[in-house]
Amino acid sequence: MTKAKPVKSVETARADFIEKIGMIARSEGLPRIAGRVLAMLLYDGERVSFGQLATALQVSRGSISSSVRMLESQQLIKRVAKPGDRQDYFQVVDNAFVNMVEASAARARLAAADIEDSLNEIPLSETGARERVASYAAFYRAMDDGLKTTAEALRNNE
Repeated sequence: MTKAKPVKSVETARADFIEKIGMIARSEGLPRIAGRVLAMLLYDGERVSFGQLATALQVSRGSISSSVRMLESQQLIKRVAKPGDRQDYFQVVDNAFVNMVEASAARARLAAADIEDSLNEIPLSETGARERVASYAAFYRAMDDGLKTTAEALRNNE
């Protein structure tokens, strides 16, 4: 029999989620603050102003600025307005996860093409190197295929 975990307060669960996503983002090569911004917008599900993000996450406006620009460029969040308010607000785009997967697939495709270009420059006499490099390109092609399938599955669930 497994022991049930104690239920956390809403505030604790929210804070833990935001920090966890920040750490995941960092492990994927993104700034931790960008992950925290995305997590806050995901968790809260509301339009949040630039200033509210900086205050809630206790980070500088400069960090928020660079993070929202990065997240916007990756089509994960968008800038929105509230009638009668001149501030910029941000929210998660409707298809954020599909965009995330499609961007990963595009990077895998590009990596495969670059590796295949290198493969074509390796002399035919270098059979061992050619096999290893071809295997590496095949890895990225398989990643691209799998990510395309994942994006399609996500699109069908929306």
